[in-house]
Amino acid sequence: MELAHIAFENLSVSATNMRQGKRAPDIADILPSIRARGVLVPLLVRPVDDADHFEIVAGRRRYFSAKVVREERGEIDPLPCAIMAPGDDAAALEASLIENLARLDPDPMRQYETFVGLVREGRGLGEIATTFGLTETQVKQRLALGNLLPKIREAYRAEEIDPETVRYLTLATKAQQKAWLALFSDEKQYAPTGPELKRWLFGGRSISTKVALFPLADYPGDIVTDLFGDEGYFVDSSLFWAHQDVAIEAKRQAYRDAGWKSVEVMVRGEAFHSWDHEKVQKKRGGKVFIAAAHNGEVQCFEGYLSRRGAAKLRDAKDAAAEPTPANAPRPEVTSNLQAYVDLHRHAAVRCVLADQGAVALRLLLAHLIAGSGPWQRSVERPLHREDGITASLATSSADRAFQKAHAEIAPILGEPEEAGTVLKRHGDPYETAAVFQRLLSLSEDDVLRVTGMVIAEALLPATPVVEMLGTLFKIDMAASWKPDEVFFDLIRDREVLNAMLAEIAGPETAAIHMRDTAKRQKEIIWNYLSGANGRPKIEHWLPRWMAFPAAQYTERGGLHAVEHQKRLAELASQEAAESDNNCPAKA
Repeated sequence: MELAHIAFENLSVSATNMRQGKRAPDIADILPSIRARGVLVPLLVRPVDDADHFEIVAGRRRYFSAKVVREERGEIDPLPCAIMAPGDDAAALEASLIENLARLDPDPMRQYETFVGLVREGRGLGEIATTFGLTETQVKQRLALGNLLPKIREAYRAEEIDPETVRYLTLATKAQQKAWLALFSDEKQYAPTGPELKRWLFGGRSISTKVALFPLADYPGDIVTDLFGDEGYFVDSSLFWAHQDVAIEAKRQAYRDAGWKSVEVMVRGEAFHSWDHEKVQKKRGGKVFIAAAHNGEVQCFEGYLSRRGAAKLRDAKDAAAEPTPANAPRPEVTSNLQAYVDLHRHAAVRCVLADQGAVALRLLLAHLIAGSGPWQRSVERPLHREDGITASLATSSADRAFQKAHAEIAPILGEPEEAGTVLKRHGDPYETAAVFQRLLSLSEDDVLRVTGMVIAEALLPATPVVEMLGTLFKIDMAASWKPDEVFFDLIRDREVLNAMLAEIAGPETAAIHMRDTAKRQKEIIWNYLSGANGRPKIEHWLPRWMAFPAAQYTERGGLHAVEHQKRLAELASQEAAESDNNCPAKA
């Protein structure tokens, strides 16, 4: 029998385990202990065909408990294991391990004192491990407690400090331990624990030696070793990245030498999202993406193109096989006119949404569930680069009402009335905790009011959600928007002007002025809307673009709102058809 620590991912439950089954075992009785102390009794394992993989013969419940802890914390240390040799009897080995461990005091500090005494008597780590049925790493874990200040060891003995925190304190210098102890002893101060302590020790980020692409023997900087195991951390992150970047470039060149035409090294910290890409073979132009996380970990994604790139590739292939299509028709609205319409519709929707906390709460859940993107974390109001559009939006009664509602909500969150936004600028976890604490003190009604304002503030214009909300709330845009000069200045399409003139002045008048200049047509429309120059005044006119639901004036279309509505209608139709297909046939 050999005792060793084995990585969790290299373990699996053996089919010969007498407790093997499809259902996970009941671990309620041992999970708290393993959360607090880790796995103490080694699992009995034996090697399988893969030299790096082992199957568990005994210790299934310990394995599943470790799995839960791993899911909770995102990682777990290698597990102590007794590797069976041919001819070993599993039942006898497990009984021996349990009997040996039973002779050891369960208190980690007393174990430390016991092991120190044995070392002073001349016992080696291997001998101590064999005596108590432990691995040498487990013995080292207890002896490492000697690196701690006495007051920290006393707090650990009194269970005032958890094992994970103690583990990271063994990485600290005596000066760092003293600084942490001062925070821990002061009731008014916050002492970081667990993973936060690791970040505190390393100035924000800790980089494990396991992620290095270069040989550690060639690294000239300092490495702090985890006294509880074999893992180390780079002290100087800048020096680490200087070497890691060289290794990443070498990996990029190796891919190029292997025939990949394009190898893209992503910006450090930028995540590779597979859902934004498609698999494409190397011979068809697939690329390699190399992503480096801030913790130093490097991942390579072979044979991908962005969805847009893949679409272009398909379009190019289709274009080579088919005649060149005619140019797409010009949309009936310019980009600036589209922005004008989108922003005014958005202002009206979010004004109502801010007062509909129950709907906003459901919208928040829909966003969290679906991971959709009609949201912004920007703290700025949705303005436009054209000053005229921005000025027009400022005259909207909906926008003014929204700002007034914001001024009423801000004090509920402890913000000044003149605060420009409810959304915070930074993703500070302590600020998150402070806001959460404030929300806990609010009534349910106030929480819903805040929810309405936050979701309304985060909602982006020109999205399908705006169209859904406008229709849901039956918003009458004529109540918040009035025709202005900016609107008519932005209209460039003669066909649209002819249709508007017929809509406002009647078909006969429109026919008379069909060939007039756009300027003259706009002047006639304005006369009817204002009642100037003897024209009868037309009240409450609303262009088709502004209504909920929106409509277009020409077959050319190109309006965001109309396109969103068409797509939403298609999805609703598909969902209804699927629902009918899934229903049992009626008798």
